[in-house]
Amino acid sequence: MNKSICLLLLSLSVSMSYAQQSAPKLIVRGDDMGYSHSGNLALIKSSKEGFQTSIEVIVPSPWFPEAVKMLHDNPGIDVGIHLAITSEWDNMKWRPMTNCPSLRDADGYFFPMVYPNKNYPKRSVVENDWQLADIEKEFRAQIEMALKKIPRISHLSSHMGCTGITEEVKALTRRLAKEYKIPVDAEPKVDKYVSYDGPHKTSDEKIRSFISMLGKLENGKTYLFVDHPGLDDAELRAISHIGYENVAEDRQGVTDLFTSDQVKEVIKTRRIQLIGYKDLAEKN
Repeated sequence: MNKSICLLLLSLSVSMSYAQQSAPKLIVRGDDMGYSHSGNLALIKSSKEGFQTSIEVIVPSPWFPEAVKMLHDNPGIDVGIHLAITSEWDNMKWRPMTNCPSLRDADGYFFPMVYPNKNYPKRSVVENDWQLADIEKEFRAQIEMALKKIPRISHLSSHMGCTGITEEVKALTRRLAKEYKIPVDAEPKVDKYVSYDGPHKTSDEKIRSFISMLGKLENGKTYLFVDHPGLDDAELRAISHIGYENVAEDRQGVTDLFTSDQVKEVIKTRRIQLIGYKDLAEKN
């Protein structure tokens, strides 16, 4: 091979490497694995057939054992612990894994909300006498169970914003991530959280608004998009809370989005790099 061809190939290699490094990076996160069988099925589908790059597991949730089996059968999926101290659905509840009185309602379940909600007066964590020691106890139990059942855990995340109640809770989460050698804590190093750029009630609206959002991603930056895949079936139609009654329809739309061939083509055309939290850990 002559010298000029070698130099051309080297130049092309360097250009491709630079383009790959400067392209927008996007984490597509699916939350709440374990809250329902429908959700579990949709989350796995969104990873295997779609462009979802991370799944968040709620450890004290009722369908956690099934989630563990599904994730064991799909070892390539990036998994995070979705730390949770609430149980928001009206017809289906879960309880703390530990004896933490300040985090339980009168029936022994987690409170439905983290922050005040007009539909659930005085039934949020922050409106009650929560104790940092109870949060630490519960977070530890959830982390230890997750690591026992799913050793490849790459990160922590926050269900309904529970890790951000106060600076003390934020610091606790960072400390536990370090202690348990979790590569990424609940404050990932991304440049921006992104959402739908437009209406997103129906599947078609979600797809259009997601594509519009993709068009605004900037080269060299890392983004995080979060939503909740599900299936529009009898199980999910029975799950709701006041103010969010169309759970099945809404979450089926997320599954339709995350598996959309149209969106996959846009991601490919725009050379957007889909990454997981484990890639952030390797980077940092």
